[in-house]
Amino acid sequence: MKLHASKDETLSRKTLPILIWVRVLVHILAGVFTLSLIFPFTSQSQKDRKIQQWSQRLLLIFKLKLVVTGLDDVITTPSLFSANHISWLDIHAINACKPIRFVAKSEVRSWPIFGWMAKQLGTVFIRRDSARHARQVVEQMAEVLKTESICIFPEGTSTNGVQVLPFKPNLFESALAAKCPIYPLSIRYVCEKTGLRSDSPAFIGDMGLLESMSRVIHEPGLLVQIHFLQPYRAEISGGSDRKQVAAYCQESIAQTL
Repeated sequence: MKLHASKDETLSRKTLPILIWVRVLVHILAGVFTLSLIFPFTSQSQKDRKIQQWSQRLLLIFKLKLVVTGLDDVITTPSLFSANHISWLDIHAINACKPIRFVAKSEVRSWPIFGWMAKQLGTVFIRRDSARHARQVVEQMAEVLKTESICIFPEGTSTNGVQVLPFKPNLFESALAAKCPIYPLSIRYVCEKTGLRSDSPAFIGDMGLLESMSRVIHEPGLLVQIHFLQPYRAEISGGSDRKQVAAYCQESIAQTL
């Protein structure tokens, strides 16, 4: 009996990841269908609801539990959110609790399927090697922030989440120009059983997207913790300098990690 049980357990461990890959593929195809045939004929509120539901379902497939704090204190007017960056999952985790537009590096546009989906969702792409293009993106963001919220990852790269890299201040200029609230947003991935930080979702170095997805699949039972922090207040700090805003957001996030 023990021998059979051991074989069954081994078979289950082998087949479970395959089933998850199938569910991921089906879910992505469903997203492509929605973006292609449903989004063009729906209102923005309906789009946001579908984005949120799709993202929640994706986290469920990967067996990630979402824990959100501070969202009730966020005002409903268009705002700029600045977050630390760990994984390609960050965007989906944020969308699962608050659908929003993002700024992403231009390389994301070339990702298979996900790049196309990001473009359809209104992602603003930025070339990190071009100061001129960055200025154009700031102007574009300032215009968008008049009616919609945007989230940025000011570290400029993803990390393993141990610490927060210095925030690049350029994109914060858009929120100062639009005179909108600026919220720090911390992201952390931990093992639910131990409460310890997990490296599995980290999308760093030369790692490919499929490799990163495989790492998450093989470590079920993760929590993704999202914490909306107190906004930057120019009237309290005595000014509206983008470097000061970037430093405030970075330090606020670092304290939560």
